[in-house]
Amino acid sequence: MKASLLVLLVVALCTERASSLTCFTCKDATSNIHCLSTTTCSDHEKYCLTTYSTTGFGDERNQRINKKCSAYCPTIDLNIGVAGVATSCCETSLCNISGASSVKTSYTVIALGALASLACILRMGY
Repeated sequence: MKASLLVLLVVALCTERASSLTCFTCKDATSNIHCLSTTTCSDHEKYCLTTYSTTGFGDERNQRINKKCSAYCPTIDLNIGVAGVATSCCETSLCNISGASSVKTSYTVIALGALASLACILRMGY
């Protein structure tokens, strides 16, 4: 009987440890290589969240990566040409080793913006 209780206690302790989520974490990193710190999430945090944001374009393009534990999984994929943000979530330990899908530069949005600017300049007579 004591052996059964001991086995049950060991199983219960191992199960509790196995349910803890561990995520890679970083704040405002410029590269995914700078996002290799890990954190054990609290019980209510069920996701590893990665947020990838960009501003500018060409040689002036800046990127920032944030990784953390999260209680919810926001779905954001926004791109306005010169700025954008994308998120990704996963639910297993250390699953967020890679960055979120990078923000895709919308060349259509950039081209439309350039055409609108050109049209304004031509209308002004410059």
